[in-house]
Amino acid sequence: MLRSARHAKILEIISRKEIETQEELCSELNALNLVVTQATISRDIRDLHLFKVAGIEKKYRYAYINDGESEISPKMKGLFRDCVISIKSAKNLVVVKTLTGNGANAGAVVDKLNYNGVVGSVAGDDTLLIVCEDDDSAVLIVNKINEFMK
Repeated sequence: MLRSARHAKILEIISRKEIETQEELCSELNALNLVVTQATISRDIRDLHLFKVAGIEKKYRYAYINDGESEISPKMKGLFRDCVISIKSAKNLVVVKTLTGNGANAGAVVDKLNYNGVVGSVAGDDTLLIVCEDDDSAVLIVNKINEFMK
């Protein structure tokens, strides 16, 4: 199967079912007679920029932000709003505290917002660190994120 078709099938599967592990995703694809290895799934997850969010039935599940769209979906905005605990600036840095396991998810949203003045970001388990060009940019970014969350 072509990579693009496999990617489409992966996105279809994770949109209708909670998939927590690469092995589960392999099993789902194999059940559809799409023989894949865990290594292939690992590359596909990276290529598709999949990330994990809290699940309803399972602890975590794979999710996806459509890079082709310039705006963040209302669902993703809601997830971001629900996972952020606090946002504070310190000099040219912005620290976003999140619920456990959501630092990378918050980072994906902030990266997608593509704010001017952001040099880069680093995400941990429950923290996102945003490096800004200067102190004023950091204050502006905090205000923009707070406004985005309304």
